Amino acid sequence: MEKALSRSLGPLLLWGLGVGYVISGMYFGWNLGLAEGGSLGLAIATGGVIVLYITFTFSYTELACAIPRAGGVFDYASRGLGRDWGFVAGVAQLIEFLFAPPAIAAAIGAYFHIFLPGIPVTAIAIAAYFVFTALNIYGVKAAAGFELIVTVLAVAELLIFSGVCFPHFSFANLERNAFPHGWKGIWAAVPFAVWFFLGLEGVANVAEEAKRPQRDVLLGFGSALLTLIVLCVLVFVAATGVAGWEAIVYPTPGVAETSDSPLPLALARITGTGGWIYHLLITIGLMGLVASFHGLVLAAGRATMEFGRVRYLPASAGRVHSRRGTPANALLINMVVGIAALLSGKTADIITISVFGALTLYVLAMVSLLVLRKKEPGLERPFRVPQYPIFPIVALVIASVCLVAMVTLNVKLSIIYFSLLLVSYIWFHFFVKKMLHGQQSIAS
Repeated sequence: MEKALSRSLGPLLLWGLGVGYVISGMYFGWNLGLAEGGSLGLAIATGGVIVLYITFTFSYTELACAIPRAGGVFDYASRGLGRDWGFVAGVAQLIEFLFAPPAIAAAIGAYFHIFLPGIPVTAIAIAAYFVFTALNIYGVKAAAGFELIVTVLAVAELLIFSGVCFPHFSFANLERNAFPHGWKGIWAAVPFAVWFFLGLEGVANVAEEAKRPQRDVLLGFGSALLTLIVLCVLVFVAATGVAGWEAIVYPTPGVAETSDSPLPLALARITGTGGWIYHLLITIGLMGLVASFHGLVLAAGRATMEFGRVRYLPASAGRVHSRRGTPANALLINMVVGIAALLSGKTADIITISVFGALTLYVLAMVSLLVLRKKEPGLERPFRVPQYPIFPIVALVIASVCLVAMVTLNVKLSIIYFSLLLVSYIWFHFFVKKMLHGQQSIAS
């Protein structure tokens, strides 16, 4: 009999995972959208993305509660759209969850390198992979408990940061050069607005480990989304309002080189770089990176495990540890892939490809929801998305627009991304399906 995943997650731990998956996006990366759209352009793009995540999260919660499986969108699309589209959705999910952690690991390495200059950034990043993979293998409750602690610290840091910045806030700073590239800038800022919330859907991948999936997933998902929206608005306004958006994009005035550390740049304008508040907040800020890295490692393990369960990957990838009740083999496979991506040194490209995977996931998930409502009207749905079909259709349209924006702005990377999907599908169609058919024939 196949070993089952351990059911040990309640709403609080799910909230910690949901916020933790995403919270690093509040610390770095989003400010690069200011260079594209200015404060107004990025604000408009972020407003649209918030609508996307509100409508998507409630729609995705219906799927997660009705089909509480570790594969997330892979299971939903397989049931609604068939095995082929389910495979494509599953690969898109794997690309998102496998490519985001290496980028965050690189940021963790750079962060620790400040305090440990004698140790190379890459070595620290690889060490992070070993440490957090081991923690996830040890047990999901321990992993989720750790995630909750670092997430609470990261949230507290963002609230303190906002509290320090708001006394120095000025609307004039928000309005300065607010729309430098016009409407085209909104289009270009979309990927960075998505980065604010990327990874939230990972909550669905641990639905199988929730104590009461139909109740706990809704509470965890919903409260995480609300927390993240509040933090997004606070951080955006507080950081930008201190000295204008250029101050948190370009460390050196007049030099085009950008920074991925907007919060330290904003704080330095208030406290300088030598004060205890600056060092305290920067140190605690590391927790945001750790929370997202660790949380996405956890979610990726479940997505890979589900592919192993259905034999789209070697069966060993789908095995659950006999004592720990965790997908140990899948976690180890993901660690190897993640370190390989990390060693490429292409952090920005890795992030972009991860966003491509996420947007594909959102599109196929919403199509699956609409199809399943017609195809299986009798499916037990403990939670139903409000304002159906408006919510899933709105999410589908916004996600599709964002995906088009990504393709037009990143033609070379879009070719690489869609080539990964195509090559994976060719392998699946001509080899995996043939192998599975042969096994079924022998069994019968």
